[in-house]
Amino acid sequence: MTSTTSSRRALLLVLDGVGCGPAPDTAAYGDLGSDTLGNVARQVGGLALPNLARLGLGNVGAIPGVSPTAAPEAAWGVALPKSAGKDSTTGHWELAGVHLATPFPTYPSGFPPEVIGPFVAATGRGVLANCAASGTAVIADFAEAQRETGHWIVYTSADSVFQIAAHEAWIPLEELYRACEIARAQLVAPHDVSRVIARPFVGETGAWRRTANRRDYAVPAPATTLLDALAEAGVPRHGVGKVDDLFAGRNLASVHTSDNAEGVRRIHEWLAGPTRGFCFANLVDFDTMFGHRNDVTGFAAALEAFDAALPGLLTALREDDLLIITADHGNDPTTPSTDHARERVPVLVAGPRVRPTALGVRATFADLGASCAEWLGLTWRGGGTSMLATCGLA
Repeated sequence: MTSTTSSRRALLLVLDGVGCGPAPDTAAYGDLGSDTLGNVARQVGGLALPNLARLGLGNVGAIPGVSPTAAPEAAWGVALPKSAGKDSTTGHWELAGVHLATPFPTYPSGFPPEVIGPFVAATGRGVLANCAASGTAVIADFAEAQRETGHWIVYTSADSVFQIAAHEAWIPLEELYRACEIARAQLVAPHDVSRVIARPFVGETGAWRRTANRRDYAVPAPATTLLDALAEAGVPRHGVGKVDDLFAGRNLASVHTSDNAEGVRRIHEWLAGPTRGFCFANLVDFDTMFGHRNDVTGFAAALEAFDAALPGLLTALREDDLLIITADHGNDPTTPSTDHARERVPVLVAGPRVRPTALGVRATFADLGASCAEWLGLTWRGGGTSMLATCGLA
């Protein structure tokens, strides 16, 4: 398996925020009690996920409604986060083989003057809010003031993010994007936040809503990622969802999606297309629409909708395809927090040639990227250890 010119394909599918229980250091992150899949299932009286159950999801932990099976159709296990932090950038980088020793900076009391001052000067607009807040709540609180003043709504969360909200009718999208580019260029160490995020919205008082025109501006990964190694080897790469933003566009272009349903459709398009390559996909609704909004029933419904779509993805797999389903962190909507949670993540490895078996507890998300690398013929393993031998593929 040394050639990168074979017909092999790998699909790494991230269910954003769908953690499955505590990691060894969950309490240190203030997330004691978080168990996204388990807690959602308990609160709704059990999840109906028959297709994920057949793959082995019920074997990775206690998930009411999702029973363990004696004969799973996939290899199953869990992976622990090794990098410091619990944001999307950190999780995706670790999946792609890069570990962070120190977390990105966070700003629970808002950004200091040395950050806000240069941003105001460079963009020509003032700043409202400058606090840690829920995105929907901060828009509700400051939208009218933005209409009156033309100032940016700047806020953060428990994650390392500099978020800029602007009404599309009052501040042009291109100006918002340009402001994000300015902030990204200004936010260097020690204020090198993980992501600057454009948060456009529309509507009127009492009916504000964020639009699908969000953009993320991440810092570049500090080491060689799976995407870099694939590019160097000439292996085609494709993204679905926000993944290219998380890697600052380095060696990946993504089709951005409006919701999970479109994400699944775009994955189908890729599966029906090239005979070789790698697809890195993110289904974000679990996180943005439901986890951050503490919407338990919405989270459960999104899981069941994905489960219903799963057979179509599985039947589209070809003989030399590898599918890995996982997550990048938790986002438990049953807890008081509206932020990400430090959790372990599920690992399901499927494909016509995969031997169903227990993968155990993987020490790092990077094992998943290492497995994709080996399947696609690379010698690079990043910070992980391939699982292919355990899956009967080596």
